[in-house]
Amino acid sequence: MNATTDAETASGNIETTTLADPAGEYSRRLADRRAVVDRLDRGQKRLGDVRLVTFGLALLIGWLAYSGSIHPGWLVLPLAAFVPLTLGIARYGRSLLGARRAVVYYEAGMARLEDRWAGTGDAGERYRDPLHPYADDLDLFGLGSLFERLCGARTRSGQDRLAGWLLAPATPATLEDRRSAVVELRSRLDLREDLAGLGFEIPASLDLQALAAWGKSPRLLRGQIPRVLALLLVAGTVVSMIAVFGFDAKPGPMYAFWLGEALFSAWYRRRVRTVVGPVEGMAGGLGFLSEIAGRLERETFDSRILAGVGATLTADGEPASRSIEKLRGMADRLAANHNVYFALLAPFLLWKTRIAFEVEAWRAVRGARIESWIDVIAEVEALASVASYAYECPADPFAEIDTEGTSVEAIGLGHPLLPVSKSVRNDLSLGGPVSTRVLVVSGSNMSGKSTWLRTVGVNVVLAQAGVPVRAVRMRVSPLSIGATLRVQDSLQSGASRFYAEIKRIKQVVDLASGSRPLLFLLDEILHGTNSHDRRQGAEAIVRGLLDRGAIGLITTHDLALADIAEGLSPVATNVHFADAFDGGTLHFDYTMRPGVVRESNALALMRSVGLAVGDTGPTPGKSWDADRK
Repeated sequence: MNATTDAETASGNIETTTLADPAGEYSRRLADRRAVVDRLDRGQKRLGDVRLVTFGLALLIGWLAYSGSIHPGWLVLPLAAFVPLTLGIARYGRSLLGARRAVVYYEAGMARLEDRWAGTGDAGERYRDPLHPYADDLDLFGLGSLFERLCGARTRSGQDRLAGWLLAPATPATLEDRRSAVVELRSRLDLREDLAGLGFEIPASLDLQALAAWGKSPRLLRGQIPRVLALLLVAGTVVSMIAVFGFDAKPGPMYAFWLGEALFSAWYRRRVRTVVGPVEGMAGGLGFLSEIAGRLERETFDSRILAGVGATLTADGEPASRSIEKLRGMADRLAANHNVYFALLAPFLLWKTRIAFEVEAWRAVRGARIESWIDVIAEVEALASVASYAYECPADPFAEIDTEGTSVEAIGLGHPLLPVSKSVRNDLSLGGPVSTRVLVVSGSNMSGKSTWLRTVGVNVVLAQAGVPVRAVRMRVSPLSIGATLRVQDSLQSGASRFYAEIKRIKQVVDLASGSRPLLFLLDEILHGTNSHDRRQGAEAIVRGLLDRGAIGLITTHDLALADIAEGLSPVATNVHFADAFDGGTLHFDYTMRPGVVRESNALALMRSVGLAVGDTGPTPGKSWDADRK
């Protein structure tokens, strides 16, 4: 039974095709936001000029009052105007910052639509793992990677969530829920713009996971009596200091209160440091969390995941945004302790210690909720990234998930990282009702064999992450993926390319025994050994994978390996990518055709760059079969 019904698929495709033109909408909004920036900038400058004139007028009135020409009371007028002018400039500044953030958002969107995005976003280099069975092979991370194209998350938690979706397939039930959430967010461009603009300057040191761990840790400061005692000590200190320095009272009581504060502070110092340590310096990050939570709390959602986000943020009666804002206020007050002037008074006010008790009281009530707040915000950030991609690629459908059998079927399959105008689409049918379970892909150098394997692999990754695929239509069953497209030797470990490849092939073979059927993508299999061993070893490996229920593709331009398909017929089929050498120039159409490639371009390619090579071996227009006889 299909996890995605035909009715659901039809509904999703209809909604995709009825979305507004993304380039036109982005262009219109970008022009509008730039106009807003210009208008706000002019308004702020005008208010600044007025404030400058007001300040000058205050100086003039002050000089005239000092000289006795006018009454000093006239100073009230410029001073009364100065305060609202300053507040107005601040309001203009906040609005201007928001408008500029919107400009950046739509400029980035236009760059993606115009294929100028590579190198402008988060490449996700930290997620690269040479031991992962397909991440490097399919360009999931790095410059110009799939992650860079997709990711719009700005918290580390949101980026981790999206990376996790690409690195491991979701269950069919999860995919259905995720797809519904993406479809709902896809049409909410205003919401996605707002989420992208909130908390634009997030501290690089913001560690939300550390904050979540802090929220769940045991309580260290308890009881009302210490808080009351702290207030009494501060009150006594302030009164005694006023008495001593203002009225020449005896200093004995003041020294006693100072000693009491010192002992009180020393007793709690270590616990205070533990309590406030993760909060200090996080006012900006907490402000961002409060803003994004508040924005989501104002939305009403229908999909299960997003409705759960709203429920999580409003649980326990008080909205998450309000709770986080209270903690942010405490972080702001802690930051005041670092002011060089206030720091002189802070010890007498037991400033840090008293705020630590407030923070601990907050944590006792709300601390355990921090992890769930961060989790749902990370989920929304990842979903919004996918929704933006879905909005910007309206012709790309969601793949149908087939929970029966083992198959990958696609019509018009293309690589999502190639410009649409340059991407050549091909059809694919592996497993399922057809008998073919292996495609042996032959072709000359640069003909598109490896790109085709990456095209298949990356679209399966997208399908199993809940992201639209680059195809007219695609149907895929739950699969593991194993690939050998980017196997390299290692000088440090003393491993040759051949040894590195057979280790990776062993990893792929082991994956075939897992809970999900395997899709294998083996590029130039056993390239580092002689033709005889290569032929024998490759067929044995492919037979072993097929025995474990796997499906996949292998590429080669060693025609001996093309015979594998004959030995495994009818479950294996030969296909090829061809080229033409005309007027000293190679031409490729990147179209997959049935059968084995019949011509080689290696010598012609070497000659085209000026290398003097002989005429032995297969040449353009000369049959491979003739060379093999």
